[in-house]
Amino acid sequence: MNLTHVDGENKGEVLLFALSTCGWCKKVKDFLMNNNVEFDFIYVDLTSGDERNETVKEVQKYNEKISFPTLVINGETVLIGFKENEMKEALNL
Repeated sequence: MNLTHVDGENKGEVLLFALSTCGWCKKVKDFLMNNNVEFDFIYVDLTSGDERNETVKEVQKYNEKISFPTLVINGETVLIGFKENEMKEALNL
């Protein structure tokens, strides 16, 4: 997977699976950036071939329905959709 890294304050391993055309995905990404959270993300819809297959399998490990945005924190906490209060709590903001 070719992840894009965004620098910020280390709040653990934060990984966002998103779609480039998804408004809710943009809100999660903006929330993380506005709160200076270091994270990696990938726009699943901009992948293809083997990379897409690998990425979809990775999303499915955390979210059976493969819906977006899927935010994974430290490989344990999974938030699906834009849930501001839950993101604040999970990231200690």
